[in-house]
Amino acid sequence: MSKKENKLAVKGESQMDEAQIFDYVANIIETRKSRAGAYANREVTLMYWEVGQYVNSVVLDGSRAAYGKQIVTMLASQLVAKYGRTFDVHNLRRMMRFAEKFDDFQIVTELASQLSWSHFIEILPLKSDEARLFYANESAQHRLGTKELRYQISRKAYERREIANTRASESAALPFNVFKDPYLLDVLGLRDNFAEADLEKAILLELETFLLEFGRSFSFVARQKRMTIDEDDFYLDLLFYHRDLRRLVAMELKIGKFKPQYMGQMELYLKWLDRYERRDGENAPIGIILCTTASREQIELLELGKSGIAVAEYWTAMPPKAEFERKIREILEQAKERLARRKMLTDGNFQREIAYFYDVKDDDED
Repeated sequence: MSKKENKLAVKGESQMDEAQIFDYVANIIETRKSRAGAYANREVTLMYWEVGQYVNSVVLDGSRAAYGKQIVTMLASQLVAKYGRTFDVHNLRRMMRFAEKFDDFQIVTELASQLSWSHFIEILPLKSDEARLFYANESAQHRLGTKELRYQISRKAYERREIANTRASESAALPFNVFKDPYLLDVLGLRDNFAEADLEKAILLELETFLLEFGRSFSFVARQKRMTIDEDDFYLDLLFYHRDLRRLVAMELKIGKFKPQYMGQMELYLKWLDRYERRDGENAPIGIILCTTASREQIELLELGKSGIAVAEYWTAMPPKAEFERKIREILEQAKERLARRKMLTDGNFQREIAYFYDVKDDDED
């Protein structure tokens, strides 16, 4: 190698080293900035909780409504004068509600390291402790932004999960907190008079969105899975794998109401998958039958959950907000009544409450 070529190589090596040095230092800066931001967010959220808790428990301490409102208004004006509009009466009431609804400081501390104050603002109007914790944990676990959180709340993710859970409660073969009912497939863009093949095709075209509706633990495995039994070929519409459950999940798509014969078909598929596709360390496969309309009393009588089968409706068009909330309320009320009736037959002392909730307007001003 000539001296000229050697100088170029040394120069190139020096430039590469400089780039590596810069990248390393930049990574340090970005990492620490991110941690600093997360720490600051946590401290701000805890500060709001402590302010709200102090006002609730010490300042008001059971004061009469009119007198309490006067104190809060006076305190807010003083805080605004010193610290700015962050502590105006609207936000101060919000902090008070935050401390009231999330009264376990340990839980707040854990969530505050993963959620922003904006997340809590979206969750606070919900009327159920269980719903608030559900959405808080979902946001923390899956790192949902506030826009995605708002989207999940508006689509009643918690309520639809509770409807599905009423059928999972009778058997360990069908786990809790996995399915929803109904599923909202309005994003598929299907028009009237579609065929099952059109639905399957639309799901595959919008697979990522479809999986988000079902849950982030679902992974796609196959479509039209062929199963040969006694020289006859059978085809399962869709096959998924649930990472957390370590199970195959068979899915059949049906147009129209649920029919009892669908149960036998799915049982056959699950037994075949269990024998030929289940791997060491995996749990037994489970199945879900998606129908345009779920015949809920038939499903209850058949006790499909004991066979590891769930049935759910799917809606390809999203109703207007008021109608959607009404329909979800009715379905959940009916599910609650069926569960109570079923339990009365087996255990007269059993009671289970299934709360339903709505998006309510912020009543900070009340």
